[in-house]
Amino acid sequence: MIKVSLLIPTLDQSGAEKQLTLLATGLPHDEFEVNVITLTRGGPYEEVLKEHQIPVTNLKKRFKFDPFAYRALKRLILQQQPDILHTWLFAANAYGRMAVKRLPASQKRPKVIVSERCVDSWKSNWQHNIDRRLLNQTSLLVGNSQGVADFYHEKNVPESILRVVCNGIPIPDSTVCETTKNRLYQEHNLPKDARLIAFVGRLARQKRVEDLLWALQLLRQMNDNVILLIIGDGPERAKLEQLAHKYTVTPHVRFLGHRPDVKKLFPMFELFLLASDFEGQSNSIMEAMSYGIPVIASDIQPNQELVVHGKTGFLSSVGDCTGYAQYAERILADPALAKELGTASQKRMQEEFSVDKMVQSYAALYREVLI
Repeated sequence: MIKVSLLIPTLDQSGAEKQLTLLATGLPHDEFEVNVITLTRGGPYEEVLKEHQIPVTNLKKRFKFDPFAYRALKRLILQQQPDILHTWLFAANAYGRMAVKRLPASQKRPKVIVSERCVDSWKSNWQHNIDRRLLNQTSLLVGNSQGVADFYHEKNVPESILRVVCNGIPIPDSTVCETTKNRLYQEHNLPKDARLIAFVGRLARQKRVEDLLWALQLLRQMNDNVILLIIGDGPERAKLEQLAHKYTVTPHVRFLGHRPDVKKLFPMFELFLLASDFEGQSNSIMEAMSYGIPVIASDIQPNQELVVHGKTGFLSSVGDCTGYAQYAERILADPALAKELGTASQKRMQEEFSVDKMVQSYAALYREVLI
């Protein structure tokens, strides 16, 4: 039995947390014994893990560097005696490797697999310095796209320890829930003939949601019944609401905030947009494609690995608001094209980005590091 401890800051409803949960619940129980550790808090995915009888321990970290949480992590590693410590996101990647480095020499040290989920251009020099100093505690560094792996190779991570495991996405039921639809239309005063296009994600600067608002200003002049749903929350929300007013698109945009029922909303979308200037591997793009929704996304490497230009959607240069608007109008004006793109999108997710493929890829890496 291979003992695996998965370490992550939280179990919030975000992309890395979802992938960890899919992995933890999907690993073969006759080969792997799985424990999940959170640094700061639990979250919605904690209940899913407990339903699958996977133990979850929360270390309740309170500060950027919390010596109490650090010592608790060391004690827990000694107690659990994992063969592999698999860490996710910067804080867990740092805490996990530091804890293993400081274990008593007489104690068993787990192999450490680090998951990097994004082209982390936001990292400061001190964060990259920590990553470099902890490289000798890293058995493998796994990116969720080739773009992420290439980024870390440029940061001097040896190619010999770099791997790529793409995110896995389950194929959902794409039936529209009429009750949810009626409630949505009533709550947000949507016209009956509204053509819904959507962004789902954190309202942060990297997402460039302002580009979508400007594209909407152009698009509404060609298609007056289009409505952009902005689903998610974050530090940029107030600024974006002001920009919507400035661009005179307020009647054509709705800020829905965080929606726990977002999966029920996807089947209502005719189009999905993402304008980010950097990503890892976008779970929101994958979600949209799994529902058979055409995608228009920024032309960056991680998005290129998901969206096949002209076949499953379209790619437009970062900041090219006119391009987003033109591609959106092209899809909205041609139902046959929209159906063709959506069908190809869903097929691509089924064949190349299945949950089973993701789980089996990580299982193979776990076996590899223990040889």
